[in-house]
Amino acid sequence: MSDALNELGQHIELKRPDCVIAWDVTFGELNVDVALPNIVGFVEFLKTDPTCRFSTLVDITAVDYPERAKRFDVVYHFLSMYQNHRIRLRVGVREEEMVPSVTGVHPSANWFEREVFDMFGILFSGHPDLRRILTDYGFRGYPLRKDFPTTGYTEVRYDEEKKRVVYEPVNLVQEYRQFDFMSPWEGAQYVLPGDEKQDGKSG
Repeated sequence: MSDALNELGQHIELKRPDCVIAWDVTFGELNVDVALPNIVGFVEFLKTDPTCRFSTLVDITAVDYPERAKRFDVVYHFLSMYQNHRIRLRVGVREEEMVPSVTGVHPSANWFEREVFDMFGILFSGHPDLRRILTDYGFRGYPLRKDFPTTGYTEVRYDEEKKRVVYEPVNLVQEYRQFDFMSPWEGAQYVLPGDEKQDGKSG
């Protein structure tokens, strides 16, 4: 499989050197770093090229690296059911930059791009309806950024007793605050198979 992916990576770099910054095959997966201005044309090439035929957009997400000049990586996953290949595209984006929307090539990108906007605050130019999709109306901030605080915001929930939606401050429950990360099984009241052997050794 890695030989086929290496051949595919070479083919893509040869055909679209204007788009490909770098590529590699890691853990059996083809990864391609793409120039931001050319992402739409490159996605269209991957969809229509007879050797690629990446017709299915699986997902769009992002990763936050606050210490970098290009703070975000916008990550695209595609599947070619014709060639039985997968590919991951990465686009480096500065905090103030806009990413061209690929909804014109893959209409299914609509909600994926809205989710990335909602969670990371990354703007997509040319998107037909770029608005929040997971958070509440009037929500401030972007929850998947590394600098997003875990307290100080409001959450919305349905109160069964009041029979209405209520707004409350977000708080970490005390059990979570005192969780012992060195002992993930702390508090388990059940006995796992094999525990009796440990008791026998200590005696």
